[in-house]
Amino acid sequence: MDRLDAMRVFVAVADAGSLSAAARALKVPLPTVSRKLAQLEEHLGVSLIVRTTRKFVLTEPGRTYLESCRRLLGEIENAERMAAGEYATPKGRLHVTAPIVFGRLYVLPVALAFLKAYPEVDLRLSLVDRVVDMIEEGIDVALRIAHLADSSLIAARVGAVKLVTCAAPAYLKANGAPRAPGELIQHHCISSATLSAADRWSYRIDGEDRAVPVHSRLAVTTAEAGIDAAIAGIGVARVLSYQVAAAVKAGKLKLVLRPFELPEIPVSLVHPEARLTPPKVRAFLDFATPRLRQRLSAVQV
Repeated sequence: MDRLDAMRVFVAVADAGSLSAAARALKVPLPTVSRKLAQLEEHLGVSLIVRTTRKFVLTEPGRTYLESCRRLLGEIENAERMAAGEYATPKGRLHVTAPIVFGRLYVLPVALAFLKAYPEVDLRLSLVDRVVDMIEEGIDVALRIAHLADSSLIAARVGAVKLVTCAAPAYLKANGAPRAPGELIQHHCISSATLSAADRWSYRIDGEDRAVPVHSRLAVTTAEAGIDAAIAGIGVARVLSYQVAAAVKAGKLKLVLRPFELPEIPVSLVHPEARLTPPKVRAFLDFATPRLRQRLSAVQV
């Protein structure tokens, strides 16, 4: 059995969702796909896929083995390209992901400059407000706004952001500014589903993180909508600092409760650990890291 070939078949089956679809993608007979998958399972001594009449699902060993197969096959492909001289200059398709607002405001300008500097690289920028599985979704580089858990990802910190509380000057003039988190219950609050609950917000009080009750007169699904509502004078919003930096500097919003802000949240560029980092990935990291650091340091509020 050619184990590498069997791994490629297994990955193709997992990606395609069925044996027949994998056979079509690989342009090989269906019995060949079935036979190679069976040989691989026999060699490993475990079932990788549980088959039913309508679908299949990966077993727990199958999910773990799939990630290893993707990583190993990717490294082999990189090594072959390097040996063939393809990696003399960064080239090929690069897939980067970032949160929607941060990606639009900060990553996109850097990405556009990168494309001008590296004309042989094609860039796909996925802006999504969720944590993606980099191996499963074929992501080369991800920007994460979070305290990173231990993993096989390599991280380069580019800055930090924090949760801030803000409101329009007109609202504060009419209703007064909250002097302590406990006073928020007396205010109209604006909550964003991606950042905070509609009934409780957390603050650092007497050295401890504590949740205080709030009344959300408006609950929205995106931070941008919440910021627009705050600028319109609807109430007090809780958002990330970079999202309102421009509005604060323009005087459209004013920060409140600053002594009670939670600790900063790291912002990092991460990529999967590999023995051979593709030049396109290394080039993007070297290009983007200092520029993102400069941009983030310039928008602190």
